[in-house]
Amino acid sequence: MKIRLWQDAENRTLLANLLKKNMEQRPKVLTVEDKLMVLGCKDLEKRIVEAEMDLTLAKSQGYLKNQLRQSESFSEKKLLAVIGVYTGFGSYLKRQTSRGSWMPRGDALKKLEERGVVVRFVIGRSANRGDSLDRHIDEENHRTKDFFILEGHEEAQEELPKKVKFFFSTAVQNWDAEFYVKVNDNIDIDLEGLIGLLEHRRGQDSAYVGCMKSGEVVSEEGKDWYEPDWWKFGDEKSYFQHASGSLFILSKNLAQYINVNSASLKTYAYDDTSVGSWMMGVKATYIDDNRLCCGSIRQGELSSIIYSC
Repeated sequence: MKIRLWQDAENRTLLANLLKKNMEQRPKVLTVEDKLMVLGCKDLEKRIVEAEMDLTLAKSQGYLKNQLRQSESFSEKKLLAVIGVYTGFGSYLKRQTSRGSWMPRGDALKKLEERGVVVRFVIGRSANRGDSLDRHIDEENHRTKDFFILEGHEEAQEELPKKVKFFFSTAVQNWDAEFYVKVNDNIDIDLEGLIGLLEHRRGQDSAYVGCMKSGEVVSEEGKDWYEPDWWKFGDEKSYFQHASGSLFILSKNLAQYINVNSASLKTYAYDDTSVGSWMMGVKATYIDDNRLCCGSIRQGELSSIIYSC
């Protein structure tokens, strides 16, 4: 009898615990206070989204603490242009040719900066950080002081479309300039002619300047200029208008746009078509300038050629 009473008590305790656990797991009836808390969380979430949008807008307009600090450290007044000359690890002779022709050296480079024009060779880092390739560039830069090294970019031929994002994004954070210019290291430039062109455009926002072109999208793998994303260009397989990659110019607000949206901007097989695709999504002013067309005169028009290749 005692054993049964004990068992009954144990069973009641077990059932009571199960019932309590079941009650705790049942859906809770929301009180007015609970509903207000949920609404408050939703309001907070909305304000966070609005704050993120305001931050993106501020970044696009240049209101970045890091940008101000870095740009002030490089220059106290707004520059006319930052000219980035794309180069690679195996291009020492090309750099020497540029230094011996159109690109100033030493004190002349500093005097050019006093005029508001910064010129730098642009290069990334080796896939094997700190190897002989990196060391040679560091040693050369120590002597010449004319490099702009993209620490976050891996220098490789297939990475050139990404390099253009790194260049514009990093340059606009480091220098406050009217224009940012991308140049290849295998061309000879009339620097004074280029500066004159930029001076004429000073104060013009949303300027996308270059030798505008289009052309066939190569869809056969293995051929020169093959485009892996060829199917995105429609049945005609023709590129949209874009500036030739040898030399093109972006105004500051367009460079800032690339900086702010860098993570989400799609790159194609080549840097010039990649930039052209980004410009299609903004209100860029396309300026087709014959002087930036690789030493050729189109349509019989006479013009002063800025560079030859």
